[in-house]
Amino acid sequence: MRRFAELYEALDASNSTKAKTTAMVAYFAEAPAEDAAWAVFFLCGDRLRSPVKSRDMNAWAATHAGVTDWMFDACYDAVGDKAETIALLVDAVPNRRIDNPWSPTLAEAVAWIEARRAEAPELQQATLSEAWSRLDTLELFIFNKLMTGALRVGVAKRLVVRALAEWSGVAAHAIFHRLMGHWSPSAESFQALFSSDLSDADASRPYPYFLASPLESEASSLGEARDWLAEWKWDGIRGQLVRRGDEVWLWSRGEELVSGQFPEITAAADKLPNGTVLDGEILAWGDGAPLPFADLQRRIGRKQVGRKLLAEVPCCFMAYDLLELDGEDLRQRPLQARRSRLEALVSERPQFPTTPRGPYPSWPDIHAAP
Repeated sequence: MRRFAELYEALDASNSTKAKTTAMVAYFAEAPAEDAAWAVFFLCGDRLRSPVKSRDMNAWAATHAGVTDWMFDACYDAVGDKAETIALLVDAVPNRRIDNPWSPTLAEAVAWIEARRAEAPELQQATLSEAWSRLDTLELFIFNKLMTGALRVGVAKRLVVRALAEWSGVAAHAIFHRLMGHWSPSAESFQALFSSDLSDADASRPYPYFLASPLESEASSLGEARDWLAEWKWDGIRGQLVRRGDEVWLWSRGEELVSGQFPEITAAADKLPNGTVLDGEILAWGDGAPLPFADLQRRIGRKQVGRKLLAEVPCCFMAYDLLELDGEDLRQRPLQARRSRLEALVSERPQFPTTPRGPYPSWPDIHAAP
């Protein structure tokens, strides 16, 4: 766990993307595979569920440190972080670690924490107090973060993938794909991230995004309005819907797989032909019109979406473009041709509406469009 604690300190101390990547590459180069797997788990934003009740942990920490409950609460208010509060109080207890220090690997620390779930509260207190007594200062803070389920590391998942790709030499998109879904950390699953056979990742791989940008001059500088397609800018989540090999993947522009959060979209995509990739926007949508973005936010970040939420916040995929059809990359085809094929493909599919696109004879007509 010491290596991971040092990595955490290095990541927390820097705002430099390069420095963060370098620190992670160095860690993966040295860490055992099982530890590295758990590091990926935590770095990507996953956390353990605490095996003890929050109020119990507060009380046990106060007892261990020899302070009253109100003093613990006052320290907590001043520090603002439970794991750090406990670490500071416990580290001040005299004669810690003298007889039997404990420096577990990250995987061993996780296994120790998981084992506490089966213990009665009295035994939990005794074993936790012993652990606090034996951990050194650096590891104590990280251990408490793991115990409370509050470990948050200041790196994006994309940066973790970049570090893994730089260290391993395997394409980043392949690693990203293999980390999608319910990835279980283990030495075997970590090593499987770096398989040289990329066929599994290529099936789900989206195309690079071409994002909207503001016009820096008058619209008239673009020429005749009739030569352009004009569409509304929708307030949703930019995404790509990939249907290949009888499977469906829904990606956000942040390269996050969000299929499970929008099951009605992926279910409808099962009826699209294999070898289809749509570019578009995920929208909360009801009665033929967009719902507020605040409604869409209720669907974001959920691994499971219940029937009630599905009914309250129905969603659709507003299709902008057809990037692939029947396995053929269409991006070099003219936009008008792609758009015509897109409309033919989704015309009878209400889950994939398209934006009205004109034609508009002049720029003022576009500005006046309802």
